[in-house]
Amino acid sequence: MGAQKRSGVRLRTLREQKSLTQKVLTKEARLSQGYIIRLETGTKANPSLYVLSRLAKAFKGPAADLLG
Repeated sequence: MGAQKRSGVRLRTLREQKSLTQKVLTKEARLSQGYIIRLETGTKANPSLYVLSRLAKAFKGPAADLLG
């Protein structure tokens, strides 16, 4: 499995562990649902630090958790 795909699986796993739907994560992180889907499926590579910080804030944890 490639790094992109592993990152996507990690993001989805964290989201599910926090009992968040994609819709709720979208709202909390202020990102589009399409973008979240692309990250989770591994079709979007290398999110910016800005995006990682938004996701970390939505998960209420450090950005390092997203990197696996």
